[in-house]
Amino acid sequence: LSLGVVVPCFWMPSVTPSATPDPTRAELPRLIGLGAQARALQLRAARIHSRLTGNYLSRIKGRGMEFDESRVYQPGDDVRNIDWRVTARTGVAHTKMFREERERPVLISVDNRAGMRFATRGRFKSVLAAESAALLGWTAARQGDRVGGEIFDDRAHIEYRPRRGRDNVLRMLKSLSVAGGAHTGGGRTAVAADESLGGDTGGSLQAAFDRLQRLAHPGSMVCVISDFHGLDTGAERALINIARHCEVLLLHVYDILEARLPDGGHYRVSWGGRVLDFTTTAARRERYRQRFIARREALERLCRGGRMKTFRCATDDSPFAVLQARFNRR
Repeated sequence: LSLGVVVPCFWMPSVTPSATPDPTRAELPRLIGLGAQARALQLRAARIHSRLTGNYLSRIKGRGMEFDESRVYQPGDDVRNIDWRVTARTGVAHTKMFREERERPVLISVDNRAGMRFATRGRFKSVLAAESAALLGWTAARQGDRVGGEIFDDRAHIEYRPRRGRDNVLRMLKSLSVAGGAHTGGGRTAVAADESLGGDTGGSLQAAFDRLQRLAHPGSMVCVISDFHGLDTGAERALINIARHCEVLLLHVYDILEARLPDGGHYRVSWGGRVLDFTTTAARRERYRQRFIARREALERLCRGGRMKTFRCATDDSPFAVLQARFNRR
């Protein structure tokens, strides 16, 4: 076993047992209750760097103008907006009327692969991701934005097309709270009519982000919550493509054991009925720490080059405090 790879386990010596909340499960009542904290958050639109945008930042969220109705032509109307189909059918000139589309799609992508079910303190990374998704979802719904996204694990992928209201947020939270989210246990999960269950993603970030590209329309805010293990060239390319016309935020969740090994000594880790004994040395701890730093810096370089934003949240951090520091200062 390479110490550079963290396997799904729960390192019991550093965990303080607690009856509630369960640090290993994303409990639905807890996720729903986070709606009260979300009232203190504000998702503000940032400048969208797109080849299709103009020179000025619009205060209107969304894709701009949306067709509303046709009415009889009036003097002064722009002739370029004449509705020729209605005009031909009625014999009277009609003009297309448009309205500003003020609601913005907010897409939340939640990584629920096996490696996310890990922690040495606080709560599992999967629980932290679910709580962060709940805070983002409730905040967007309160602002009147359309909320959608995806949940993916090693075997399944669930998509939610953006919709207004709290119902879509609740559907996503139910999926995150039941059987570890999108995990199907080898079977098939029942999904609502507005959801689509994809095939085997093989735990690939590229497959998940390729699907996300189809959901992310221009002007959307896209929030990806993951530990970003397995972020390869294909996954990076998919994120860059999304960032060309969307605002992309990457929330990197991690556990302290992924950042550095414990002090020198003999340790025992168990997972899946298997036990590993190992001894840490100063040289091994430094190599391990440098690998984590290199992976973190690679993610930051990707964001700088692709005009994305990234921020971190450890398993013992408060996701509300992290999101509040990120969004309320913008």
